[in-house]
Amino acid sequence: MRWLVTGGLGFIGSNFVRLVLRERPGVEVVNLDAMTYAGNPANLAGVEEDGRYRFVKGDICDPAAVKEAIGNGVDAIVNFAAETHVDRSILDPEAFLRTDILGTHVLLEAVRERGIARFLQVSTDEVYGHVAEGDSSETDALHPRSPYSASKAGGDLQALAYHTTFATPVLVTRGSNTYGPYQYPEKLIPLFVTNLIDDREVPVYGDGLQIRDWIYVDDHARGILHTLERGEPGNVYNVGGGNPRTNMEITRLLVEDCGRSMETHVKHVADRPGHDRRYSVNCAKLRGLGWQPLTPFEEGIVATIAWYRANEAWWRPLKSGEFLEYYKRQYAHR
Repeated sequence: MRWLVTGGLGFIGSNFVRLVLRERPGVEVVNLDAMTYAGNPANLAGVEEDGRYRFVKGDICDPAAVKEAIGNGVDAIVNFAAETHVDRSILDPEAFLRTDILGTHVLLEAVRERGIARFLQVSTDEVYGHVAEGDSSETDALHPRSPYSASKAGGDLQALAYHTTFATPVLVTRGSNTYGPYQYPEKLIPLFVTNLIDDREVPVYGDGLQIRDWIYVDDHARGILHTLERGEPGNVYNVGGGNPRTNMEITRLLVEDCGRSMETHVKHVADRPGHDRRYSVNCAKLRGLGWQPLTPFEEGIVATIAWYRANEAWWRPLKSGEFLEYYKRQYAHR
């Protein structure tokens, strides 16, 4: 079999590629990635030596690039390619509309025209919006409240509409907050860990009592793989870790593990506009297919911190240039 993975140089995408090559010996992987700031070839260092792996540089918004990546044909497309950071979507919404909506459309057209057997759209629990209590189920209405979540919701709805209109074999996964190795250091956990390693303050939005459900990246990747292989086309599957924590709980854990002080290393800054207070997803549907997260949060977070400590050569080059400009735009006025 041959699968096209888009955005395979990103955080979850690269972990998914490694998982497939490691545990599915009968699958070849074609990786189409535009190599934006978060698409890092170092995320798949060594993988290029595997004869079952091929890389194509290109944008999912470009039909010619998608055609080149598909080549003589693929059995499935798994779409990780996306602009993913809420803060960046507030600074530049148009980039999110382009990749997350137009790019998804280009891929869906390729699936329809080439008769590709499966298309999996990787999405987010943020499309459900703020959940004051209880859990979001796959049939709940979508209430995205940021340009990022709105663009992802747009991609989801396109995929599901193609299933209804054209019988396109689409699947959608909506994952909760993901952490682990190879995450670009703009997100909370890698940003805070790397700042703390350098004895720098960490910026906490507002009171820090926003609640997120955290899932280790290997468990998220396995949930996506499980859905691809066992899910029913036309369906949505939530992929959550069952680890709800406030941002302050996460901050305290990271600060203490890095041997720093809450008093001197935590800086509360003005909250993000429209910041959702709580996310929580019901994953009974995917669990019913035999999937479950395997990594306890206490183990996963310790392993993640240790990975960033041991891999400064990976993240230090990323926290320069473009990142410094973004960091200044995002936090200087706060």
